[in-house]
Amino acid sequence: MKQIVKTKSVKMNMIMNAILTMSSFIFPLVTFPYVSRILLPVGTGKVSFATSVISYFSMFAQLGIPTYGVRACAKVRDDKEKLSRTVHEIMFINLFMCVIAYIALFVSMQFVPRFRQDKLLLMVVSSTILLNSIGVEWLYKSLEQYSYITLRSIAFKFIALVFMFLFIHEEKDYVIYGGISIFASSASGILNFINLRKYIYFRPMGGYDIKKHIKMVVVFFAMSVATTIYTHLDTVMLGFMKSDVETGYYSAAVKIKSILVGVVTAASGVLLPRVTYYIQNGNREDFIRIAKKTLNFVFITGAAFAVYFIIFAHEGIYFLSGSAYENSIVPMQVIMPTVLLIGLTNVMGIQMMVPLGKEKLVLYSEIAGAVINLIINAVLIPRLASTGAAIGTLVAEIVVWIVQYVSIRNMLKTAYRSIKYLRIVFGLMLASAASVWVKFIDIKDFLKLIISGVLFFGIYFGILVITKEPLITELKNQALGKLKGKK
Repeated sequence: MKQIVKTKSVKMNMIMNAILTMSSFIFPLVTFPYVSRILLPVGTGKVSFATSVISYFSMFAQLGIPTYGVRACAKVRDDKEKLSRTVHEIMFINLFMCVIAYIALFVSMQFVPRFRQDKLLLMVVSSTILLNSIGVEWLYKSLEQYSYITLRSIAFKFIALVFMFLFIHEEKDYVIYGGISIFASSASGILNFINLRKYIYFRPMGGYDIKKHIKMVVVFFAMSVATTIYTHLDTVMLGFMKSDVETGYYSAAVKIKSILVGVVTAASGVLLPRVTYYIQNGNREDFIRIAKKTLNFVFITGAAFAVYFIIFAHEGIYFLSGSAYENSIVPMQVIMPTVLLIGLTNVMGIQMMVPLGKEKLVLYSEIAGAVINLIINAVLIPRLASTGAAIGTLVAEIVVWIVQYVSIRNMLKTAYRSIKYLRIVFGLMLASAASVWVKFIDIKDFLKLIISGVLFFGIYFGILVITKEPLITELKNQALGKLKGKK
């Protein structure tokens, strides 16, 4: 039986994903200044450590399915019966691993002293394992249901925002903060599960072939392991080797970086189901065209965010977290270039290499990053604490980019050559010179960020418009065309 899935244009998907990303930006922007001043570095450090620890157990439960599921379902999304069978098969694997993950977690909490210290917090945060397993976010992404994903996510974040101000009043409320954070990010999985009936059959389909998924799931799982190790290893090692305070400093820097990465990768995040569909149907030209534009977009935005927040790290930390987090400033400056690097490797790895069937090359790049991160963390964290962790993360992301670029350099050469580096650098230099003076005037940090942000990004994108940077020019012409059409 055929199912005609009504999908919106890539532009509409990008708009909805951008709105989703902005909601993810606004939520911590509103809550973290409040929470960090109440919980202080110790409280936020505990939650950050617990979240990083649970991410490893969640990683085993998910088995790389969040990425594999998108590709597998995108291939059969026009046939409801095949889609239903595929979803059932993947969910069987996911739920089985979910049980294994919880057993491993309970055993760990009995034998690891560091885990016993915050047993209740770990239990609360671990609810994300089950919620992500039943949430099947990968199915909705494969069907390009970004309007539903966005509206649902905003609703849960708004409720969580209200809960933050209602229930977090003392330093000891860090467990409540952990629970509300999980509610904001994962509780929508319940709604996803209830809504499944719109897209698949719930009845047993028969003819299940779980084995056919195992090989690719293992590859994607290995990718997930490597990625999770080098993205959370710094926080976990800080928690074991140093203190909750140092982990809190580092979490403040990473919080800002994560928000910016979300903004930079917003456009590329919607491409995997579409480019997989193109490859499946032999439409390679459209695949290359979209990938090149996205790579250019990431470079333009990622470079700007990295430079701006290196210059205004002090103001960003003081505004979002308060003066108690002064030691977060240097780690934040060190880690900022990863905003660009992660954006580029997201396009190269997940949006280009995965649809082309080069998952193993992505895996190799992530293993290289994980190994380098482990070595540098082990050497530098004892000496430099959170700054050492930031250095390890930066070098790891550089290694991942190098390995991925070398792996598909023939395809990437044209894309990277099309980027107008001189225009971008010129724009960044003028924008920096025009805004840096704001650091030295005696006003509140929030006002400094507002004034400097308007100057920096206004001048930067103004220069790109004046110098006729191709992508910015295209976007400008599209916007003007729509305005004229409305008139």
